[in-house]
Amino acid sequence: MSIAYSLLSPLQTIFPPHQLSTDAAECAAYAYDNSRREAIPDAVVFPTSHGQVMALVALCREQRIALTARGRGTNTTGASVPVAGGIVVSFERMNRILKMDPANRLAVVEPGVLNADLQTALKPHGFFWAPDPTSAPFCSIAGNIACNAGGPRAVKYGATRDNVLALRAVNGRGEEFRCGKPTSKGATGYDLTRLLIGSEGTLAVITEATLKLTPLASDKRTLRATYVDMVAAAAAVARIMAQPVTPCALEYMDDEALRLARNHAGASIPVAGAMLIIEVDGETDALPSAVAAISRAAGGAGLIELHAANDANEVANLWAARKALSPALRTIAPNKINEDVVVPVSRVPELIDGLKKISARHAIPIVTFGHAGNGNIHVNLLYQPEDQIQAGHAPACLSEVFDLVFSMDGALSGEHGIGLAKREFMTRAIDPVSLDLMRRIKAQFDPDGILNPGKLLPD
Repeated sequence: MSIAYSLLSPLQTIFPPHQLSTDAAECAAYAYDNSRREAIPDAVVFPTSHGQVMALVALCREQRIALTARGRGTNTTGASVPVAGGIVVSFERMNRILKMDPANRLAVVEPGVLNADLQTALKPHGFFWAPDPTSAPFCSIAGNIACNAGGPRAVKYGATRDNVLALRAVNGRGEEFRCGKPTSKGATGYDLTRLLIGSEGTLAVITEATLKLTPLASDKRTLRATYVDMVAAAAAVARIMAQPVTPCALEYMDDEALRLARNHAGASIPVAGAMLIIEVDGETDALPSAVAAISRAAGGAGLIELHAANDANEVANLWAARKALSPALRTIAPNKINEDVVVPVSRVPELIDGLKKISARHAIPIVTFGHAGNGNIHVNLLYQPEDQIQAGHAPACLSEVFDLVFSMDGALSGEHGIGLAKREFMTRAIDPVSLDLMRRIKAQFDPDGILNPGKLLPD
């Protein structure tokens, strides 16, 4: 990989040799993410300080060089693929937990801290950070911030946007700034913190995050509810979320997802048309009444069985099967289309019914599972590119999926983001005035368009 001396020389003044690579093999390792898209950068840098990031952004602006910030590459939309070449800035070495402050329910971390490492560090203090994506053992906090990650706990405790208090960042002009405060309330000007969350590295490069912590519950109960079909399960979701007790997880799996889960976890996973995994947490004395309320809502037409997990091993098997689904589906259909649409919870039954009809119309299997408690359903189109009929139908099938979601006042993504994969649909998802405002905001933060170009906003 060749790189112009006019760029390499100043890069070498910012980064010592062990923090800078132009080696072709190493650059290739930072060319892709979990979307399986790929583009080779000209160089990869590994900053260890905020000052290095500031100098890097200023250099990239001066030379009009694309800069793509990267966590650990678990993103599924191509958001961290350096499509314009240039420089990838990997934050894997800025991975310190700078402060834990239980008294104020906050932690301050560098961008490269892994989600699971943070949870491990917080547990002895009796706290956790709410976002818990499936990729938690491998994904970074800044990556969670970039795409507003969620996970099962978001139904009760919120997604990333609800659990970040403040950020330190560098915009595309090379200017450092702080936004937010280490307080749970604030009404001072525009909320730049929430604006940066979900912006996929297109507005600024985050170098520090102050996170809102939540106390660990004293106890938890896990229920498994099976139904005759997907529509009955979806109707139960709407009932559960309409009563006062909010579950701390409400996950949904359709019949095909259950079949695949049985391949992973064996006979402990039942045969049914659909299944819900429901968790309730809180004080031990209060749990029986909470479980009773949830159980009443889960009952009704189409319920086969409501079963309370007997021990920690059974709970672990349920969650292991759920979390193994996405990799299992990719094994079956390596080029599957995986979307994470979201609709109002009351319309989940309508969404599931509509997806069944779309699947039948295009003869493409659609497997659904996900965070039903907040209407966030993972829709997997298991099309095979070598099947000419399926390959021909796939674009129209996906388009109809999104049309269905838009007709329900839903959104393209609940937690994966837009990246490269869904840019073309943004003009259908967002009205022209809103898109124009977004482009103007982008221009203010990044006037030369160097930060993660080609992502999120359509051309």
